[in-house]
Amino acid sequence: MNDTSAKKLAFLFPGQGSQVVGMGFDLHEHFPIARETFQEADEALGFSLSRLCFEGPEDDLKLTENTQPAILTVSVAAHRVLAEHGFQPAMAAGHSLGEYSAHVAAGTLSFGDAVRAVRNRGRYMQRAVPAGEGAMAAVLGLPPEQVADACAAVAATAGVVQPANYNSPEQTVISGAAPAVEAAVALLKERGAKRTVMLPVSAPFHCKLMEPAERSLAADFSSIAFAGPKIPVLCNVDVRWVQDADVARDTLIRQVTGAVRWVECEQALIAAGATHFVEVGPGRVLCGLLRQLDRAQTCLGVENVASLEKTLAALAA
Repeated sequence: MNDTSAKKLAFLFPGQGSQVVGMGFDLHEHFPIARETFQEADEALGFSLSRLCFEGPEDDLKLTENTQPAILTVSVAAHRVLAEHGFQPAMAAGHSLGEYSAHVAAGTLSFGDAVRAVRNRGRYMQRAVPAGEGAMAAVLGLPPEQVADACAAVAATAGVVQPANYNSPEQTVISGAAPAVEAAVALLKERGAKRTVMLPVSAPFHCKLMEPAERSLAADFSSIAFAGPKIPVLCNVDVRWVQDADVARDTLIRQVTGAVRWVECEQALIAAGATHFVEVGPGRVLCGLLRQLDRAQTCLGVENVASLEKTLAALAA
């Protein structure tokens, strides 16, 4: 174990949207533990997820039922490589799907169970709302409470629309029925949003329309073994530290329809004394969001050999 006594590491695990063809290949080629992780995923799912990660095609990788296990697998591989180098977090959190990666890192769930669970989670989310009937939009430049107020005003007459991701003080993502999201976007522009962006997603995640997916996932979870996390994991839906198996199961289920309260999660990690953040998995989305909240925080990343070496050097310094 490296001496990180003066450092308190918080591992951040990315969610959907961080996928890119080629992700994980570098780690797979250089570290046997990463190679074993991809083999384990392939065996658990019964097809070559590793080939999809490394070679695409991108359109297949972007399918929700593939994206979710793919990002989970790359994140777990990166975490296992870090562990082999003696670095373990004092605490962890993940953005939406990333919360599963955090729980695998914490020993709450076996990797095999998790990779199958998130593949099904993706399928259930896709089936919950027919293509084209749901939508999501990013709203920039308005406080989150104003975004929530506008959604509530529109939802009273136009249908389901609600905040889905509180990503930063300046960015909130909304989700719901397509006409209601479009109406909310129009109202938010009137109320001073600097920018709104309709997101290229296949379903309206983290809203009430996902209730069928939540029920299906709950049924699956009844036969999956959960353990108490070995490190505290911060959950998206309640912004509380999960240290109990039943609470872990419950919060992951409710997360399907509940908002990802990421700003509060970051604030809680900082309040808990995290000195260094490491985004474990593809992309640097979460480091970017942390920077929007607090530029004084140190956020590193591990997604390939180059970023691993840079992070190891920074943590050893």
